[in-house]
Amino acid sequence: MKALTRNRSAGLALADLALLATVAAAFPSFIHPAELAATFDDTAILIILAFGQMAVLLTRGVDLSIAAIVALSGMVAAQADSAGLGMAAVLGIALATGTALGAINGWLVWQCKVPPIVTTLGTMAFYRGLVFLISDGVWVTNRSMSPAFLGLVRETALGLTLPSWLAIVAIAAAILLFGATRLGRSFYAAGSNPEAALYVGIGVGRTQFAAFTLSGLLGGLCGYLWVAKFAIAYTDIATGFELQVIAACVIGGASIAGGSGTVVGVTLGALFLGIIKNALPLVGISPFWQMAISGIVIVIAVVINSRAERAPRRRILAEASA
Repeated sequence: MKALTRNRSAGLALADLALLATVAAAFPSFIHPAELAATFDDTAILIILAFGQMAVLLTRGVDLSIAAIVALSGMVAAQADSAGLGMAAVLGIALATGTALGAINGWLVWQCKVPPIVTTLGTMAFYRGLVFLISDGVWVTNRSMSPAFLGLVRETALGLTLPSWLAIVAIAAAILLFGATRLGRSFYAAGSNPEAALYVGIGVGRTQFAAFTLSGLLGGLCGYLWVAKFAIAYTDIATGFELQVIAACVIGGASIAGGSGTVVGVTLGALFLGIIKNALPLVGISPFWQMAISGIVIVIAVVINSRAERAPRRRILAEASA
């Protein structure tokens, strides 16, 4: 399985490089360091959100409400800033909002035994409705936002913006979480074999709750990043972006059946989508095709994942028969 994972990640890395080379052949400026930094900056939010989604997928769940959490947290953060609260309070409110919304998802799955896809489909609509209710449909524009609110995401160091550095920190933190902590191992165990996980003392429901809460926390952070980056908060923030987040995970090898996925793979999956997103306008394809392309890529990735997962089972059965 480890060899299969390494081969999958290596293949995806080659696919990313091949995609870069293909675009660069027609548009050499695309691989200029400044352009690559801009592409990574555009992909940073997707990378951060993908790790929360990865945790949920590992536990045999899915978070369809993540884009709605981003929207609601971003709107709350923008309104808090417009009310004159300081940046520390604004960031705290955004993180608290996202964490609370994720915890609601986790509680419904854990305590009410509602299937994750049903839970998050319902809360997705509910959270979107709350965005409209708290804003009364009124946009918060850059005229109402403080210089600190708008300027923080534009701070640069070594040529990278704050979202890019946060994505790098998220990658390092995810490697540590999923690879070297009890909670990270619990995510894998709960999805791989729930019955065995219970036998060794891992609470599957509590683990799912933790995964959804983590996803919500990252959604709250990205709610602020999204609104500040684009300098506007409105009711349709990040509409459809949940598809991009799920696609990044599935392309990266995270199984929708739970228990399988790597930080490296998910990161490469997000970068693959980021390159496509930034390349589409250059080749004359409307960015509105991005959702359709993501859907096609998800289907292809799921087929590849399912075939890869069946291969070890066939070998085991063949050896047992022999």
